[in-house]
Amino acid sequence: MTNVMMERGMMGMPGMNPMMGSASMTGATGAMTPNVMMVPRGTIKVEKMTGGMKITCICSDAAACAMMQNLCQMLAGSMCTACCMMNGMMVCSCSLTMGICACEMTKDGCMVTCTSGDQKCCEMIQSCCDCIAACMKSGCTCCLMMNNTPVCCGTC
Repeated sequence: MTNVMMERGMMGMPGMNPMMGSASMTGATGAMTPNVMMVPRGTIKVEKMTGGMKITCICSDAAACAMMQNLCQMLAGSMCTACCMMNGMMVCSCSLTMGICACEMTKDGCMVTCTSGDQKCCEMIQSCCDCIAACMKSGCTCCLMMNNTPVCCGTC
């Protein structure tokens, strides 16, 4: 069994039927049925702050916002990772294990802060912030994950 992350826009694409698997997932054994999750899409902002960084996910769609907030509440306190992808390939992945990540809800999304009292860990967190910001500025999509579950994907 495999997991597949899809955005709503991919639903009508040829070969991307979530119940039958993608064209690349079929073979001599027949069609596989993957676990499919629709990832809330929105706008992601990253910024440095004292002691670390802040990631803000904003959804203009009420249903996507509610789904993202529910995922964040369920997974709060778990490991946070921000992955930047371009053309479906991962460009960078920043596991924010060197700090303490906290999630709070906003009116139109959520905000994740990752901070550390250790100066070197703070520098690493802020370097991840710079890397993510540079990737998104160059056209990458950022995917915020908690406990390896995508909670929000978007651009700046």
